[in-house]
Amino acid sequence: MESAQVKEAREHMRAAVEAVRHELATVRSGKASTAILDRVRVEAYGSVLPLNQLATVSAPEPRLILVSPYDRTTLAAIERAIQSSELGLTPSNDGAVVRIPIPPLTEERRRELVKVAHRIAEDGRVAVRHARQEANQRVKELEKKGELSADDSRRVQKEVQERTDEAIREIEAVLGRKEAEILEI
Repeated sequence: MESAQVKEAREHMRAAVEAVRHELATVRSGKASTAILDRVRVEAYGSVLPLNQLATVSAPEPRLILVSPYDRTTLAAIERAIQSSELGLTPSNDGAVVRIPIPPLTEERRRELVKVAHRIAEDGRVAVRHARQEANQRVKELEKKGELSADDSRRVQKEVQERTDEAIREIEAVLGRKEAEILEI
């Protein structure tokens, strides 16, 4: 049976892995992905809103993203927001939709994006190790109070370490796939 500390640590680690997955999805690769626009915020209707609340985003072709606004009056604001984002994309609008051609990445830009992906993965690994540290601290406190035997404490800490290793392997696998996607020409 899994202890409460292991269960809680596993949940935190799972959340860290999912956060890494989500963050890596927003990193641009050579092909069109609607996730790269997840961080784009558009100034419309007197406030700043996420792009996906103002438009439908799709990738009909491998090198094109299409943004179809729900309200055409937001078209210029959407185009401006994409242009001013750090994505390095040049949108164009035809009065009905915003087309964003995805240019092939230069070798230098690919290396930069790989570094960004590694940084995101490292943040995930740090979060996983932090969850391990918290779980181990709680286990040691329970052992000190006499609520857990020394043998049980070691067993639980070993289990927490196994979950940590699993989560870090998963992050490495996600990073490897993203790196291959970025470096693919």
